[in-house]
Amino acid sequence: MISDVRWLVLLCASRIGFSLIFTVYSASLPLLLGAWQMSAAQAGLVQSGWHVGYLVSLFVAGMLTDRLGARRTFLLMSGAACATAVLFAVAANGFWSGLVLYFVAGLASGGSYTPVLALIAQRYGPQKRGTAMGWYLAAGSFGYAVSLIACAALAPWAGWRAGLVLAAAATVIGALLGWLALRGTREAPPHAPAHVPWIASARQLWRNQPAQLAIWSYSFHCWELLGMWAWLPAFLVAAAAHGGELSGVATSASLAIGIGIAGLCHLAGALGNIAGGMFSDRIGRTRVILIMSCVSLACSFSFGWMVGSPLWVLTGVALIYNLTAIGDSSVFSTVLSETVPANQIGFAFSLRSVVGFGMGAISPWVFGVVLDWAGAGTPGQQAWGLAWCSVGVGALLGPVLTWRLHKTFARAAPGNASKIN
Repeated sequence: MISDVRWLVLLCASRIGFSLIFTVYSASLPLLLGAWQMSAAQAGLVQSGWHVGYLVSLFVAGMLTDRLGARRTFLLMSGAACATAVLFAVAANGFWSGLVLYFVAGLASGGSYTPVLALIAQRYGPQKRGTAMGWYLAAGSFGYAVSLIACAALAPWAGWRAGLVLAAAATVIGALLGWLALRGTREAPPHAPAHVPWIASARQLWRNQPAQLAIWSYSFHCWELLGMWAWLPAFLVAAAAHGGELSGVATSASLAIGIGIAGLCHLAGALGNIAGGMFSDRIGRTRVILIMSCVSLACSFSFGWMVGSPLWVLTGVALIYNLTAIGDSSVFSTVLSETVPANQIGFAFSLRSVVGFGMGAISPWVFGVVLDWAGAGTPGQQAWGLAWCSVGVGALLGPVLTWRLHKTFARAAPGNASKIN
């Protein structure tokens, strides 16, 4: 059996490979707007299609994790992820084909997320669990950054499809690395209880107030995070090229600058996940979530109005925005794994995925609708400002529910709640 460190490193490398397809569409969006002749609403709908497929895959992955085991689920869904990523890369050629094939690619992509979180929860104790999950989610952010930076480098001379092919190849590599990591991993510790039927799990989860609060606060977090990720590259490219005008035509320089900045932002997100996980092991889970979510909300309500600002200002705010918007993601996962029984972790993550990514899937489309409505085809400061505010409005209740979760833990164990609280 390999060491914990090597095991986690291999899984993190696998996660990087699987993550490129997550952001390859948003990285290519400045070119795809013109190539596929899409409106902003249509562009947002394609991204929403991915998220809908992804939430379904997360639900299925969670259910299979409780029944087949996390290792088997990961390996099974990894093969499907490879096939659908290749299909999207070679066959997507317009709005409708892009919408359908990106949705199908999302349908197989949850196997690199939910099962591995369950495996980490099984392998690491509470003292190291937050840090381990932070590193794993940080690997995803690093993969998002690689996708953006690679697309910025490839697009000017190889076109938008080169990025899609790269993402498909990375998915195959991620599957192979995951297989290497899990060759000697058992499905569950010998003392793990038998799985509970999903109806019984649903009843128990419904009565579990901390788990419910964690799931709903995560859902509002998803609205903000997925909306921001979908539109950040196009926003930065537009700011670099046209002072905020989304014309569908980007120069090589503006494309490289805008997507390059977005890539740096995802690197900041990787640091945010690591820092969030580490600090949650030290000062408490809900405290870290509250700090991160309040700062990111402030960015959501101000970022769009800054479209005409110097690029160095936009870059600084974007880095803080991305770091804090994703910095509590690993903490949400850790909290949920610590508030439900071990034999219900898969179902809990499944339910969270349906609610969270269901809300998050709508956010990019709403952003595009607001952008079309307020910009009348040529968005300026007001259109971008209102569109980014839609991201903040949808996330407003998140910190409120997290505060309730904080107080719930404090009442339940006033003398012994420092770790999770």
